[in-house]
Amino acid sequence: MTEMLPDLRENGNRPLWETSELSKRWMLANLARWGWFQNADPGARPKFHLLAEKTQHGHGEVMMGHAEGLITINVTESDPVERARRREHHEERLRTMIGHFRHEIAHFLFLRLTAHETFLPSFRATFGDERADYGKALDAYYANGPDPQYQASFVTRYASAHPHEDWAETVANVLHLTDILDSAAASHLQCDGMPPRRYDAYAETESEALLSQALELGLALNHVNRSMGLQDIYPFVISPTVRAKLILAHQWVSWAKHQKRQGGFRLFGG
Repeated sequence: MTEMLPDLRENGNRPLWETSELSKRWMLANLARWGWFQNADPGARPKFHLLAEKTQHGHGEVMMGHAEGLITINVTESDPVERARRREHHEERLRTMIGHFRHEIAHFLFLRLTAHETFLPSFRATFGDERADYGKALDAYYANGPDPQYQASFVTRYASAHPHEDWAETVANVLHLTDILDSAAASHLQCDGMPPRRYDAYAETESEALLSQALELGLALNHVNRSMGLQDIYPFVISPTVRAKLILAHQWVSWAKHQKRQGGFRLFGG
């Protein structure tokens, strides 16, 4: 799915590309557990441009984003020092390469899901009207910042910028939490007996059960990291409003897998 690579003639870009590509494949492997982009999925696939700021011709700006199925990722942030600098600059609690991929693929999944007649009504009732002017909303966000009480309604500061970004940040967190729980089960790591052994987080149909286990485990792992003076592994505060958004996002992104278990299989956008 990668259509454009960074300029490999520039020293240092190859390892940045390699790290970015591994993050991309991890994200796609996660989504494959729910049936996305597999043989049974007839819908469109995303395309990726993995670009670096340094090229043979000098320094160029790379804007991460999604546009009608094309996802652009700045591989420069595969450098942990540079990524940490930008995380501090943007006042973000978590900034990782896999997080970038999970955020941008969420915009693509939104396009695919709009083919289902009930998706947009449920989306607008929970996230707001995505038809609001995107450019003006982002201009206002960057000029004024988020509402000081944003944590009551949004999982991150950036989620408050526009319903599209609220969806992308929420889906990214669904992917974070599902993978935390699945990885814990795979390595037999438990907290108060959960997740059960041989638990498959990607087969979980009860969104509330998945979130409860993942958030409890995330909190425990935060304390483990703090004992070593490290950043929290899951540094987010989940309000009741945000929890409802996470539940809806999980129900939609995992919908096809659950339908397959019930004897059918359908993904959107085919």
